[in-house]
This record gives sequence, C-alpha cells and structure tokens, in this order.
Amino acid sequence: MAAAGIKDATAVVGIGQTAFARHLPEDERTLACRAVLAALDDAGIAPAEVDALASYTMEETDEVELAKAVGFGDLTWFGRIGYGGGGSCATVAQLAAAIAAGQARVGVAWRSRKRGSGARPWTDTVRQLPTPAQWTRPFGLLRPVDEIAMLTRRYLHEYGATRDHLFNVALACRNRANQNPDAIMYDRPLTREMYMTSRWISEPLCLFDNCLETDGALACVVVGAERARDCRRTPVLIHAAAQGLPAQHHGMVNYWNDDPLTGPAWTAARHLWKHADLTPEDVDVAQIYDAFTALVPLSLEGYGFCGRGEGGAFTEQGALETGGRLPINTGGGGLSEAYVHGFNLITEGVRQLRGTSTAQVPGASTCLVTAGEGVPTSALLLRRGD
Repeated sequence: MAAAGIKDATAVVGIGQTAFARHLPEDERTLACRAVLAALDDAGIAPAEVDALASYTMEETDEVELAKAVGFGDLTWFGRIGYGGGGSCATVAQLAAAIAAGQARVGVAWRSRKRGSGARPWTDTVRQLPTPAQWTRPFGLLRPVDEIAMLTRRYLHEYGATRDHLFNVALACRNRANQNPDAIMYDRPLTREMYMTSRWISEPLCLFDNCLETDGALACVVVGAERARDCRRTPVLIHAAAQGLPAQHHGMVNYWNDDPLTGPAWTAARHLWKHADLTPEDVDVAQIYDAFTALVPLSLEGYGFCGRGEGGAFTEQGALETGGRLPINTGGGGLSEAYVHGFNLITEGVRQLRGTSTAQVPGASTCLVTAGEGVPTSALLLRRGD
C-alpha cells in the first residue's frame, strides 16, 4: 500500500449500522445488508454504483451474497483482512488505496457479527490448533482474555500501573455510552466500587475490563475526495493509514519479540505518522480499540501520546473524558457501546468529524482510529473535509 499516495485522496461519505444487542433475530447476512444499505443511503449513493468491497476474513457474509442481495453493479476490486479486530481500519485503508489507484470509484467496507448469540471461536476443539495456539492453549491460555491478562500482568509489574488506571479506561468508555442511546450500556452507569468488586475473568482483568458480546453490523462508504464534495454528508478525509506486523510477532502473547510490550501498534504508528502531515499533538479525539482495557494504555504509548510505561499515568485526572487531554471512544467503544471487531470506532470517528456525536468534542477536526493491539493491526488518521 502506497500510503503517501492516499493522503486526503479519499473520504468516508456514508456510515450505517443496525441495532446492537446481546441477541438479534436476523442472521448475519441480513444484518450486513441492512448496515450497507443504511450507509449508502447516508451517502446518497445508489447500490448499483458500488464497485469495491472490503471486509474481514472472519466475515461470514461473502461478496457474492452481499452483491446480489443489495444490488451492486460490476465489482472491480474486493479483498479481506485477517486477524479479527486488527483488520478493522485496514478495510477502509485498502478501499482508499484501491480508489486512489483508480481500481474502483465507490467502496463499501462492512462487518456483521453475531458474537452475542453465536459460538465462541475458541470452543472449537475438533480442528487441529494452528501453530501459534499450540504454544498457548495447552498451557491454559484458552481465550484472548487469558493472553492479554498475561501481558497486563507484565505491564503492571514493569511500570507500576494499577487497576485504578484500567478503571479509568472502563469509566471513560462507560460515561460516553451513557450519553449514547444506541449503546448497549446506555442506561447502566459504572462506579469504582462496581469495578473493584466485580468477578475476575482472567486475573488481573475483571468483568469490566472486557468488551461486550454483541450482535450487530456496521458499514461505511468510501469515494474519491473530489466526488465526496457532492455527497449528502460532510466528507471525512482519510489523511493517512497504516498496517503493522512487527518482526517475530507471536499473537497476543508476543513471546518471541525482544519486548513483548512493544506490540503491533508501534509498527503501525511509525508508518502512520511518517505519511501524515499531523502529529499526536494534533489529534483532537481518538477511538482506540478496547477489547480489553489494558490495550488502551499500550496503544497510547505505541501511537506516541505518551512515553514508554506512561500509559497508565496518562489516564489520570480525567484525561480520557470529554474535555480531557485526549477524549477517547466517544460512543462507548467495545467496552460499553458494542463489540463488532472495532468497526463502531470507525463510524464514531466519522460522527465526531461531522459534528454529530452524542458526546461531541467541540471543534474536533482530527481523529485517530486504531484497530486491535496485540494482533497484526491497522490505523486510520481522519480529518474533517470542509
């Protein structure tokens, strides 16, 4: 991907989503179609104009099904990104690259998932374990939370971070969800006592350190910057994008990396800022992937908002709240709005730069969106296009 070639060349012009719930009656294909149609309507673009698609390798709805059901024209570009939540921003980035290179004109990225009512990926014991899992699951690291718990324990030990710092992350996300009627946790406030007395899921991570389990779907529409000016909504320019897979990386545990706490965010960040006209100091609001609270301080460090080992302290004194040093996850994030592999962070980033968020940051003109830390990852740097 020639990241320098996509700078401000494309824009997100439409977003759409279904309801979020622990259980929705529709199947994943139906949810995907509804989210995509909502995004196209938001953009004022007919389905027949779509000629590019991007989604996740874990997506159950394939391109053929979606194209027939929604009524797309001839598709000239389509692709999928691996590594679950690590691929969220990359779906948009690859559409941007395809459009900037002239391979397509109107792209749709989407994610539809029934994680709330569906099966857990790690419960399949029939198929042989992939090679990385052979170094974790036989030894008790059965779920993603178990692997991140080990990294969290190391982080707390090496840098003196505490559970209060993790609570700051959970609280900021919950406070924003309490402002968002679409969030699953809209009417459920969180207190420190609730957090500190909740059950362990994988120590030192408790219930409120973990993302929600959600049924739902989201989508966005990407076009060239010139066409974006004629679309229905304020365009949100894709200023820079990056993917990151560090040398000798080994899943969430990062066993063979020289420093397990230097995750994929560091690699993605170097590429992102290299191809941007902005710096971390220029970011008004951030949507940071939050499948687990501990990923937020690790990402704050990786993307350059603070020094090494300072991510915990960065969360103090309301820094992550509206009006703080760096407001994050203003729709509630994966912890408190919905968990659909991070795609709701993209749509919330767009709402912030349109000025339509339920927790609007005054004057926001730049937004960082990150994908899953701990796995091969991706990121977008968005800016307001007016």
